[in-house]
Amino acid sequence: MRATLLYGAGDVRIETVPDAVLSAPTDALVRVTAACICGTDLWPYESMPAGGAPAPMGHELIGVVEDVGAEVTGVARGDVVVVPWFNSCGSCEFCREGLYTACPAGGMWGYGPLGGGQAEAIRVPFADGTLVKLPAATDPALLPSLLTLSDVLGTGHHAAVSGGVAPGTDVTVIGDGAVGLLAVLAARRLGAQRIILMGRHTARTDLGREFGATDVVAARGAEGIEALRELTGGLGTRVVIEAVGSRAAYEQALGVVRRGGTISRVGVPQYEEAPIGMGSLFTGNVRLTGGAAPTRAYAGELLPDILAGTIDPGRVFDVTTGLDGVPDGYRRMADRKSLKVLIRP
Repeated sequence: MRATLLYGAGDVRIETVPDAVLSAPTDALVRVTAACICGTDLWPYESMPAGGAPAPMGHELIGVVEDVGAEVTGVARGDVVVVPWFNSCGSCEFCREGLYTACPAGGMWGYGPLGGGQAEAIRVPFADGTLVKLPAATDPALLPSLLTLSDVLGTGHHAAVSGGVAPGTDVTVIGDGAVGLLAVLAARRLGAQRIILMGRHTARTDLGREFGATDVVAARGAEGIEALRELTGGLGTRVVIEAVGSRAAYEQALGVVRRGGTISRVGVPQYEEAPIGMGSLFTGNVRLTGGAAPTRAYAGELLPDILAGTIDPGRVFDVTTGLDGVPDGYRRMADRKSLKVLIRP
C-alpha cells in the first residue's frame, strides 16, 4: 500500500510500504477514504533532522472497516468510521472518565509500530475503544465536516469547554489556523457573546467571522495586546484560547486574559517552560487549562449538529488532493498558501 513518510525537514515522500494487517483480536483494518494535513504536522515538517528513520505521517482520518479481529464487537466490515487522532483501550479508568488521551495503552498515529493516517489503510488497535461509527447512509457531502471530528473540531470544542465558555462569555482566540477557527465556531455554539479572533491572514479571519468571531485583531505581540485591551476597556477577556503552541502565543495569552480569567491552551507546545509565577498567573488569579483533546469523548455531542447542518466545520478545508499531491500540500500549508489540505487516497 502507499503511505506518506517524512524523511526530514521539507522532505515528504509517498512510498510503498507493507500492507496494514490485523495483528491482535482487538484490531480493525480500516481503508482510508479521507485524511488531512494538520497544523501540528508542520512542526516536524519544518524541523525534523534528516538521516533517521522516516516518520509515518497523519493522524486525522475517516475510513471503511475492511476487517476486524475476533474480539471486536462495536464495528463490523463495511462500517464507515471516524478514527480519532489518539487510539485508546476504552476500558481503563481514564477511558471510562472520557479522558481517552490519558489512556496508558493508547497512542498517537505514526509513533511506535503504528502507521500514519495519510495512507491507503491503517491498523487500528483497540477498535472498540477507538473508532466512532457513523450512521448508515450518511451523506457523502458531509465527509469533510465529519473528518474534523477526528481532531480539529473536537480540539476546538475541548478548548472552549475547558475554558468554561458558556452563554454570554467573552472569548479571545489566538491563532487563525484550523483549530483556532473551529475554536471560534465551538465558542459560538456554546453561546459566547463576544469572540475576538487574533490572526493576520485575511481569508482565514474572514472565515472566522462567518464562524462567529465578532472582532478581529491582526496585530501581534505588545501591539496586539494593546489593541485587544483597548477593545475590552482595558480588561481583557474572561477566556483566552491559545491555539498555536508557540511561546509567543502563550505570552500573548497572558497579555490579554482578564484577571480571574482562564487560559485554555490546546496548541501543541513547542517549548518546555512557560511563565506561571507571581508576574503571570498567580497574581492575576488566572487559571491555565486545556491540553490534549480527548476528541472521541465529544463526537457524540458534535455529530448531530453536523448531520443536521447546524455547523459546517469542513469549510476549513480549502484544497483537496490525492496522495500524490500530499508533498505539495505540506509546502502550501507551510507557506500559508492553504489553510488545511484534505486528502482522498
